[in-house]
Amino acid sequence: MRCSSSGATGRTTHTVALLSTLGLCTVWWACSPPENSAKLSRPSTKLASDWPVYGGDLANSKYAPLDQISPDNVAQLRVLWRWTSPDEAILAEHTELRTWAHEATPLAIDGQLYTATSLSQIAALDAHTGETLWVHDPRSWAQGSPPNLGFLHRGVAFWWGHDKTTHEGGRLFIGTGDGYLIALDPTTGKPFESFGRGGRVDLTLGLRSASPGGAVDRDLYGVTSPPIICRDVVIVGSSISDDPLRPDMPPGDVRGFDPDSGELRWIFETVPQSSSGKAVGNTNVWTLMSCDEELGIVYLPVSTPTNDYYGGRRLGDTLFAESLVALDAESGKRRWHFQMVHHGLWDYDPPAAPNLINLEIDGKTVRAVAQVTKQAFTYVFDRTTGEPLWPIEERPVPTSEMTGERSSPTQPFPTRPPAFDRQGVDEDDLIDFTDALREEALDIFDQFEHGPLFTPPSDVPTLVLPGPVGGASWAGAAVDPRRGRLYVPSVTKPSLLMLIEPGAEAPGHAYRGLVRLNPPGPRGLPIFKPPYGRVTAIDLATGEIAWTQPIGDGPRHHPALADLDLPPLGWPRRSFVLLTDHLLFVAQQGKWSLGPMNAQGNAVLIQNQNHEAFLRALDPNDGRLLAEIPLPGNASGSPMTILLDGRQLIILPIGGGQLPAELIALSLPQ
Repeated sequence: MRCSSSGATGRTTHTVALLSTLGLCTVWWACSPPENSAKLSRPSTKLASDWPVYGGDLANSKYAPLDQISPDNVAQLRVLWRWTSPDEAILAEHTELRTWAHEATPLAIDGQLYTATSLSQIAALDAHTGETLWVHDPRSWAQGSPPNLGFLHRGVAFWWGHDKTTHEGGRLFIGTGDGYLIALDPTTGKPFESFGRGGRVDLTLGLRSASPGGAVDRDLYGVTSPPIICRDVVIVGSSISDDPLRPDMPPGDVRGFDPDSGELRWIFETVPQSSSGKAVGNTNVWTLMSCDEELGIVYLPVSTPTNDYYGGRRLGDTLFAESLVALDAESGKRRWHFQMVHHGLWDYDPPAAPNLINLEIDGKTVRAVAQVTKQAFTYVFDRTTGEPLWPIEERPVPTSEMTGERSSPTQPFPTRPPAFDRQGVDEDDLIDFTDALREEALDIFDQFEHGPLFTPPSDVPTLVLPGPVGGASWAGAAVDPRRGRLYVPSVTKPSLLMLIEPGAEAPGHAYRGLVRLNPPGPRGLPIFKPPYGRVTAIDLATGEIAWTQPIGDGPRHHPALADLDLPPLGWPRRSFVLLTDHLLFVAQQGKWSLGPMNAQGNAVLIQNQNHEAFLRALDPNDGRLLAEIPLPGNASGSPMTILLDGRQLIILPIGGGQLPAELIALSLPQ
């Protein structure tokens, strides 16, 4: 675990006139319940009808030991019901609002589903029929667009109460886009008045970087992922604007709250209280977390500090940034941490909840935690001690020459497992389906700075791979506790990074970053070799890759490739995985693009087109494609599965953006 820093030399800035030529864009990117209500029997043990946590369990396994849907009958899956998000009615009335994809995975408790919407509404459904039981609208959307990506949300958290026998006092929790933690009665959808003030805690209060009025600006601070409840503590992260919109950005401190009263139990400061800490914020946990209840440890994937691409105001490695941090869930005290990127300059924040798994290695049981990353590494540790299962080496990397920058001269490289996607930029990786395409790719390639993984951005466009939306994503991985395998979806998606003088957009900083997420390739094709979207199976006991499978046809039918007999190449789009006893399900997003910035400096999702809308079933042993089940729309979040009254259902979110946001349930015909 490393906390030192090193220096570098300066460099002059480049003319911004090149930006328009390249097409670079900035990286800134309660109602009353109805008569119906949910009916809870409060089971004393987890039932097959339960999916009580976002990832299926606190270990984020995304696995269910079900086998009714099997390799023999999976192709027979059909849509059982469709549910339309209550956001659609609000969007129809308030046409100025724009949402992102519908990303929330529902929870299932004793036959009821609980979900969040992009506008931070909460709804309960009957899992049998998809009928809405109640909707709670905290009117988060009326406060204006939340920070970063605007209107999106990934789900809710469920707590059965202190008494593990009777389960009295169960509660449903959501952190909203406008920065509140809300506790609801799962049977009615009404707030618990005794929680906080009137059923909510204002998360913008009590942070170190607050205005004279005592609160941070809601334009800068919100919540997009569900809290995690570990050892009866509600643990909440935050979503903070990625870029330095003001000199004092709010810190991403993680907090634990009492589930009954809403009182603050502890706060973990992700940005130490130092001179740089007064000016540097973010370093937040915007994505999902995991928990080992027996050990009493919660695992935090901590993100990038303020100014993703320039660190002149945060010299050193920036303690806890881009790290996996293990905390005592009851006290918030650090048990251990490991920094996966020193002095980050690439927006390589760990994007997903870590996966917890017990492994048999050399006859001994190892409690392991595996963290997948945007840079396509999997870091694997003993989750009790933080010791790596295999050596992690500090290796030299290129250093920055930008004025005021002091990038790290080394970065941590795991010796196992191998990278699950392409890393770094090299001529050998360029597209070469034909000699002509390769020559065109070389001509494009030579226009940009490039180099190995961790080549720092500069004042000229730099081609990096993976880019900030490449490698793994918040969709995360699935883990098989029987096989000891990790199934990681990823995309081969380069980006162009460039630093420019910030002007008024980033006060107090010498530079801010610009990014183009989809740099040009020859004739509209990707510039690098396939596969462009894939799933990789990793044997966590040996640290070896078992297989890799492209997901989707990819551009193999492009006119420039028409005369070639190519296998599936995979699409560079986010995929979501779900594992059962004999099947690995993979669902992929459709086409999307970004529009202009809104008033808060957030990019708006303007397009979300369905394309190859399938739920794919793979053999988890070798990755063979077993079936493609047509869907009414592409997945926009992770699927889940339950056994309900003897019938296995698969439920997943689709739509959002410019398409209707829905949940759909699939089952075998009866």
